[in-house]
Amino acid sequence: MTEAAPHADRPGLFRRRRARAGREESGVWYPRFFWQAWAVPGALWLLVLFIVPFYVVVCVAFGTVDLFRNPRPVWQPWYWTASNVTGVYHKIFGAHGFLQPVFVRTFLYVLAASIICLVLGYTVAYYVSRYGGRRKTLFLILLISPFWVSYLMRMLAWVNLLQTDGYVNKVVTFLHLAPRPVAWLEGRPLTVILGLVYGYIPYMILPVYGFLDRIDQNLLEAGRDLGGGPFSTFARVTLPLSKPAILAGLVIVTLPMFGDYYTNNLLSNSPKTTMIGNVLDDAIETGGQVPQGAVFVLILMVLLIIPMMYYMRSTRRSLEEG
Repeated sequence: MTEAAPHADRPGLFRRRRARAGREESGVWYPRFFWQAWAVPGALWLLVLFIVPFYVVVCVAFGTVDLFRNPRPVWQPWYWTASNVTGVYHKIFGAHGFLQPVFVRTFLYVLAASIICLVLGYTVAYYVSRYGGRRKTLFLILLISPFWVSYLMRMLAWVNLLQTDGYVNKVVTFLHLAPRPVAWLEGRPLTVILGLVYGYIPYMILPVYGFLDRIDQNLLEAGRDLGGGPFSTFARVTLPLSKPAILAGLVIVTLPMFGDYYTNNLLSNSPKTTMIGNVLDDAIETGGQVPQGAVFVLILMVLLIIPMMYYMRSTRRSLEEG
């Protein structure tokens, strides 16, 4: 039997000795948790800013209302009541539940808008990173420029364009695509979906572009040298390498879409296109419904934790493989 290599059964000791040797070579010694300690103040601050508001929302959701129908949070968990949760449950899954279509509609709208954002955003990011050349700076300025204008002003611009006498209908009637002006702002799902795409597509383009721009060109040349065509190289090299950027863009785009209510209010304002964000906004604005609005906030948080956890798991796995 061959003799085992030294430290083969003690990998932890070997790593510590190697790290100690590296510190000795650099001439600087740091405590074990020196760099992690720098993140503690920021982590505690973010933790407080999350836990305190979250606990307030929970206390409102499991609380009551006063004589004037104002929310009355209950701070002691042993006094909490589940009446608001039960009321929301019956509104969604009860025999006469009328909110279930709202949740289904929201998922469909967000799914369609996210797919459109991914296809268009990836295409634009790929073109700028590969063929932008000396005009990359100009393209980046054009991509960032929508953030310089208020979201409200951008949506109001779309309202003016989509009105019955707006430029969109003038083009549609001029090209004889429709016999009469289309009522784009009267409860059309397509209008809401395209409004979501317009509002959030910059958040998809920027992270994807930043990742594609950092891909080593030698990898692409190696794929072509091995006989891969343009499409094959893209499918087997570029696309797999850009998976973390795609997931990041989808998370950044999808999460605010679920809670969006402003786009729907401006471009539709119809019960036929109501989303979860609109239901939540109506509950907050209606007297005596704030506790149920807090329950909707908790439901929305649970729904959004799922894609966030998947993104974190995929990112950690890609870092471990890299």
